[in-house]
Amino acid sequence: MQIDLGSRDGIQTNMPVLTADGLIGRISTVSYLNSQVVLIGDHDCRVSALVENATHDMGVLSASGPHESSLVELSYLSSTANLKSGQNVITSGLGGVFPKGIPIGKIVDAQTVEYGLATEARVKLNANLGALEEVWVLFP
Repeated sequence: MQIDLGSRDGIQTNMPVLTADGLIGRISTVSYLNSQVVLIGDHDCRVSALVENATHDMGVLSASGPHESSLVELSYLSSTANLKSGQNVITSGLGGVFPKGIPIGKIVDAQTVEYGLATEARVKLNANLGALEEVWVLFP
């Protein structure tokens, strides 16, 4: 996705991009007048995420598949993760790109993987990536 803000406006690579509903991606390249945004769900956009539950389970969000842009995969969760449908997922603040607490989406379902050694979950994004009209770039 391309936005009409660039280096003249203070935009830099890796700045978070949001809507009123939550995180949608990060700035990937910047020119003088505009910038490219890589969206959540793209293979080039991974996000350290935290589930808002009693155990604060953490994982990494990545692309789920080519057919559903509103779902992403939350991987690298502990095998003892206590996930339930409807739990909120937010940015964890780890990794240095996204500050902690930005809403991302909600847990849809979870399953054990790697012969029971880990858990993966599908997350439905809060933001509708197919109907973006106005976005915000989060400055440090």
